[in-house]
Amino acid sequence: QVQLVDSGGGLVQAGGSLRLSCAASGRSFSGYAMGWFRQAPGKEREFVAAISQSLTTYYANSVKGRFTISSDNAKNTVYLQMNSLKLEDTAVYYCAASNIRYGITSPTSYDYWGQGTQVTVSS
Repeated sequence: QVQLVDSGGGLVQAGGSLRLSCAASGRSFSGYAMGWFRQAPGKEREFVAAISQSLTTYYANSVKGRFTISSDNAKNTVYLQMNSLKLEDTAVYYCAASNIRYGITSPTSYDYWGQGTQVTVSS
């Protein structure tokens, strides 16, 4: 069992930056792929970024070049650095953990989810 706590969301102007954190507790963190997903009002949850057990990173095309996912195994924490934020990045952001090694861009591959943190980008 893994417990995830998301934090770091907030209100930021377009073009600004935020760093989200996801602290994991419970079982060993290093055996899991970690992902970030987001859900805007009236829309389905969508993939943002993921980092595999071998530290390979994956990004949605909409955030590539602006967002960076990283992990600190010593702290059992995964981060999402978000730069050059746009209005369309506004959503609730969720981190998730998966103990499988494929399909980690799909939310159905994840067993454990954080509670979500709101990111609002204003003009």
